[in-house]
Amino acid sequence: MTEANDTTTRGPLSGIRVADFSRVLAGPHATMILADFGADVIKIESPEGDGTRQWSPPVNAVGQSTYFAGVNRGKRSVVCDLRSEEGQALARSLASTADVVIENFKPGTMDKFGLGYDAVAADNPGVVYCSISGFGDAAGRDLPGYDLLVQAVGGLMSITGQSDADGGEPTKVGVALVDILTGLNSVIGIQAALRARDTAESPTAGRGQHVKVALLGSLLSALANQASSTLETGRAPGRMGNAHPSIAPYETFAAADQEVALAVGTDGQFARLCEVLGAPELASDPRFVDNPSRVAHRLELKALLEGLLAARPAGEWIDAFTAANIPAGRVNTIAQALDLAETLGLEPVAETRATAADGQERVLRSVATPISFSATPSRYSAPPPGLGEHAGAEWLPR
Repeated sequence: MTEANDTTTRGPLSGIRVADFSRVLAGPHATMILADFGADVIKIESPEGDGTRQWSPPVNAVGQSTYFAGVNRGKRSVVCDLRSEEGQALARSLASTADVVIENFKPGTMDKFGLGYDAVAADNPGVVYCSISGFGDAAGRDLPGYDLLVQAVGGLMSITGQSDADGGEPTKVGVALVDILTGLNSVIGIQAALRARDTAESPTAGRGQHVKVALLGSLLSALANQASSTLETGRAPGRMGNAHPSIAPYETFAAADQEVALAVGTDGQFARLCEVLGAPELASDPRFVDNPSRVAHRLELKALLEGLLAARPAGEWIDAFTAANIPAGRVNTIAQALDLAETLGLEPVAETRATAADGQERVLRSVATPISFSATPSRYSAPPPGLGEHAGAEWLPR
């Protein structure tokens, strides 16, 4: 379990200031990672605050929405009403001091406030300005960028869920995955642009640039082998439940008491699987002798494997498979997954401390950034901020 690091620790992005105009998930997830890496992130909120502050229950130990708290640790909050001239002036001042500006308003909105890239860069040529949108700033600029919508129109739901033959329907992933992917792509783009700005040999040395990331583009990129297959064959893959279109056995199988996930990616692993199951002859069966054959006879193979797995509880099989170096595991809950990561030494939980309304200090827990550094570790020095907690002139100028 990772506790808040010493505030004197210099993360890899120490000295970088971020003016964060983003709300909800994709942008805040990106800026939380930047804060974990040591950047000074100023979260600029409307008087009503980030909408996720109201997305409760559940709440954390100091009464904050866990949705908000999960992507906003390490930041400072300043209230700035962009609908007023005073608020716009404050926002411009904050942007003028920033290395990075990030926003996820509808394309064109920031221009109306005098806060678009051209206006900010005119005053702050070194700024790296990241715009997050649903469908880009061209023909898709007016389309609403909601994760569910992008999962649907972006093809992800067409390959998620049980097949038509099994009575399934297109299904969204159980978390706003497209927002998370977009946040990660934003961090990649921002860091690359900072590197280009700060490298003397770069054609943009000393100057920032406009980084644009769209939810739809992020999803299409993440479709990986499924998109590659579609482009190369012209055939769209369908829904297969937990099965894999190119590998078998690579899905969940029913044991005596619960499901077991098997990720058998090589012929050697399959042979060992058959040995552990007490059916070594299956490895030389012409239907299953190699991966293409197993894929072609996937349903027959699954029926045979589940017949064998029914003899013992999942835990016993998993122990035996693991001992034989066969990739296998339980279908864990999130709590069980966090416990597993802890036992493996991955330190998946970050702790910060905050004062509750009753004046008592409480420990807040959130998922740690999964990237570790040997010399400049991530820091978890501050809890998610209260709305406008850090208002004041001390932010101007740097």
